[in-house]
Amino acid sequence: MDEIKKWEYQVLTIGSVFGTKDEQISATLNAWGEDGWEVFNVYTPSNSSKVTIVAKRPLTEAVRRQRSRLQRDW
Repeated sequence: MDEIKKWEYQVLTIGSVFGTKDEQISATLNAWGEDGWEVFNVYTPSNSSKVTIVAKRPLTEAVRRQRSRLQRDW
């Protein structure tokens, strides 16, 4: 039986009241891509000139263990 794929997610809103520069969006996407993130949604929040980027990547066992340790320490 196939194992259920688990994901981790990252969300970032970038820009200012003056808008978001294409270079800033490209730099963010390229940096995330190098780290294995896959962007699956980009949107502008209502009444905003900012851009929100949502990405995911497969959850590794090492990250899962690290998060478990952090949650126990809370």
